[in-house]
Amino acid sequence: MFGAEKGTSDKLDGRKLHIGIVQARFNESITNALAEACKAELLQLGVAEKHIKHVFVPGALEVPVALQALAEKDEFDALIALGCIIRGETYHFELVANESGAGVTRLSLDYQIPIANAIITTENLEQAVARQTDKGRDAARVAVEMANLLEDLS
Repeated sequence: MFGAEKGTSDKLDGRKLHIGIVQARFNESITNALAEACKAELLQLGVAEKHIKHVFVPGALEVPVALQALAEKDEFDALIALGCIIRGETYHFELVANESGAGVTRLSLDYQIPIANAIITTENLEQAVARQTDKGRDAARVAVEMANLLEDLS
């Protein structure tokens, strides 16, 4: 059975895929870097620029509703959530991190569409900056691999 698995290059072939990206504007310097790395990786994986839809929302709590609107269009093979939540001095960090994450996961299951969750949560700005590029690239790779996997399983 293991020999029948696709190679890594097949799993990361984005040539036939349509991808939707929802980016939170809050902590925009971080989310812009996430988006740049994500889009560059999608293009590197063969996703056509015209097949990438990129929309913006105010913050992480608004990401799930935009993802839902894209999922309902039934035009996308995978979606990507981009955001940055940096811990502050209040409970708000936990609320935003937990609710946005739960919303993304629920939508993925409800709509049976892969959603790469790159809403990063960090203790401080330095941690966010250190993760912004790698997490953006990772999100692109997860979206492409999972879209291909679900296609193979259907």
